[in-house]
Amino acid sequence: MAEEKPIIQYDDFVKLDLRVAKVLEASEHPNADRLIVLTVDLGGEQRQIIAGMKAWYAPEAMVGKTVVVVANLAPRKMRGLESNGMLLAATVGEAPALEDVICLTTDKPTPPGSVVS
Repeated sequence: MAEEKPIIQYDDFVKLDLRVAKVLEASEHPNADRLIVLTVDLGGEQRQIIAGMKAWYAPEAMVGKTVVVVANLAPRKMRGLESNGMLLAATVGEAPALEDVICLTTDKPTPPGSVVS
C-alpha cells in the first residue's frame, strides 16, 4: 500500500504548473544506470528533464511521446546533469521493488505546453 500523504489545501495544489510536453530526444544518462535524459518541448520552450525510468522504458521508446510534467519544479542536479522539471508517472508496487512505472500521457492529441488542471 502506498504511503499516505498529508491532506493539502487547494492553494497548495494550484502552485504546481503541470504541463503537457512532447519528448523530442532521449538518451541514457552517461553517469547513471537508471536514468534517462529527455529533451522535451513545452510549447515554444525546450527543457532537459532527467527521469528514473530506464528499467521500464528504453530511451528510443520515449521519443515522440506526449507526457505530463511538473514545469515549475526547481532545477536539480542528477549525477552531474541538470533536470528542469519532473516527468509524472504511475507506479505499481512499492519502492524499492517497483513492478512497473507507467508514463502519464493524454488520450487525445494535445499541443505541447497545454495546462493540466
